[in-house]
Amino acid sequence: MNLDEGKKQEVAGWIEEGLTLAEIQKKLAAEFGLNLTYLDVRLLVNDLKLMPKDQPPPQAPKPLLPAPGAGAAPLQPEEEVAEPFPEDLPAGAGAISVSVDRVARPGALVSGSVTFSDGNAAAWHLDQLGRLGIVPKQPGYRPAQQDLQAFQIELQNQLQKLGF
Repeated sequence: MNLDEGKKQEVAGWIEEGLTLAEIQKKLAAEFGLNLTYLDVRLLVNDLKLMPKDQPPPQAPKPLLPAPGAGAAPLQPEEEVAEPFPEDLPAGAGAISVSVDRVARPGALVSGSVTFSDGNAAAWHLDQLGRLGIVPKQPGYRPAQQDLQAFQIELQNQLQKLGF
């Protein structure tokens, strides 16, 4: 592909502007009437000894451990979460026990079971999108807010131990 000096300067300017090869391909077609394949544009830029600017790498999504309840803000793994003090729990409350299944339930990234301080048990799962689901064994059961917070903290600790 032979371009005159003016067109070469134009292409060099596009590279300096930070245009991608696909955008340069479209500009070549629109402004100069040159319908080139992507590979042709790549070879042209290489022949001109130009180097396209690197695009900033896409930010990977942060893993989230959502808080229970609709509309509640998710907990970030970086956030420091204080352990609940025994006086924060209702009178007669026992400990929360969380277990993680060796093999996750179908459709879940990780799953397990929890026994709340009042002795009621539930199954839990974390799906591919990081949403937490809790299915109580007793229909209609809703754990206390303090139990849910303690559960989230213990679950986060268990998952960190496993490398999640």
